[in-house]
Amino acid sequence: MTETVGDNPKARAHVLVSRCLLGEPVRYDGEANPVEGSVLERWRREGRVVPVCPEVVGGLQIPRPPAEIESGEGVDGADVLAGEARVLTESGEDVTEAFVAGARRALFEALESEARVAVLKEGSPSCGSGRIYDGNFDGEVRDGGRGVTAALLEAYDVAVYSEDEVEQADEHLRRLDP
Repeated sequence: MTETVGDNPKARAHVLVSRCLLGEPVRYDGEANPVEGSVLERWRREGRVVPVCPEVVGGLQIPRPPAEIESGEGVDGADVLAGEARVLTESGEDVTEAFVAGARRALFEALESEARVAVLKEGSPSCGSGRIYDGNFDGEVRDGGRGVTAALLEAYDVAVYSEDEVEQADEHLRRLDP
């Protein structure tokens, strides 16, 4: 069941938000990446927020080894969903199944809550919407890459924004209000 935060969850358009951006310690390293600001707080008060952490609902533990989508020219979450790429830990453990399961659960949450917008953690192999790590565990990022969850949500017409694009997400959300 969808867990919304706020006072009137059915009256307004909803937005999926990465739990780590809401201050929950669900990152691979057991930390959070809280986003401060009036927009996110307003969304919470308005009951728009649908919290999600695809990696946790996909079955991965906290903390967990860092993972990246395997390297390759232009390889990203869409390739993982198509079965043409994998998500691996630095030691080579294949965690693709958990990432795909988590992406499907996030999509279910979006469909159930009728969320057409998501604000997800940039750089994540699940949630990255504009860049992901290059798959070599060297700290290098690949611009234009999407994580597994971001790719699946976009395939179902959910607009995905990063934590640096909250204002744009808010504009999009406002256009969707009844």
